[in-house]
Amino acid sequence: MAPTPKSFLYEYDGGTRVATITLNRPERLNALTFEVYEELGRTLLELDEMEDVRSLVITGAGRGFCSGGDVEDIIGRLFERDFQGLLAFTRLTCALIRAMRSYRRPIVAALNGTVAGAGAVMAAASDVRIAAESAKIAFLFTKVGLSGADMGIAWLLPRLVGFGRASELLMTGDFIDAQEAFRIGLYNRVVPQERVLVEARAMAAKLAAGPSFGLQMTKELLNREAIMDLETALRTEAEAQAVCMEHADFREAYEAFREKRAPRFR
Repeated sequence: MAPTPKSFLYEYDGGTRVATITLNRPERLNALTFEVYEELGRTLLELDEMEDVRSLVITGAGRGFCSGGDVEDIIGRLFERDFQGLLAFTRLTCALIRAMRSYRRPIVAALNGTVAGAGAVMAAASDVRIAAESAKIAFLFTKVGLSGADMGIAWLLPRLVGFGRASELLMTGDFIDAQEAFRIGLYNRVVPQERVLVEARAMAAKLAAGPSFGLQMTKELLNREAIMDLETALRTEAEAQAVCMEHADFREAYEAFREKRAPRFR
């Protein structure tokens, strides 16, 4: 059964097998609330069980992708909590990123306008980032007196842009524009504003047509190998590749090559 979220939009294209989640609070630059955090995490877990969905696009309605946690609906209310209550909230935000990275299918972020705070972390946690020319990005946490390391970004960002650039971005909290984000490797592609969702869905459709088991294994090993030494990584990849060679997609790719046709992966 398809998800029916209340705090954002969901749609599914059966032709491409691509699902799209659209953050839908444009009047607040799609700022996140407690409810949005919880429902996003829950929906990703639901989608992970839906075999028809082969890739996912996450985007935002209106002038921005996501401006982070809502100042009124979240930040103001946090002052009413004790330490255990604050810890419950920070664990909730981390659970969303955990769900994104453990989601078996590729996630493509379609970014425009403001990409800030938790929204910037969501972008970094996606597998591919397609950005509009307007997509300025900042990890704002130090600007509000918090640690720049939040929601796993101190693990994610150095892997995208390197330790030195990640240190600067997380310590200053400053915005950079789309071209700079592309130059340092944070964005995969920058396109005109009117093309961002089209290009993101095209990328998601390309991935959805690929070997889902092989892509799942790729994502899992990208997550796991960050803490491995080379010898462990080599052993792990050898075992993973042998498993993939037993999968029907490997034979289908071979048969398609012999028959001079496009492969039809399961």
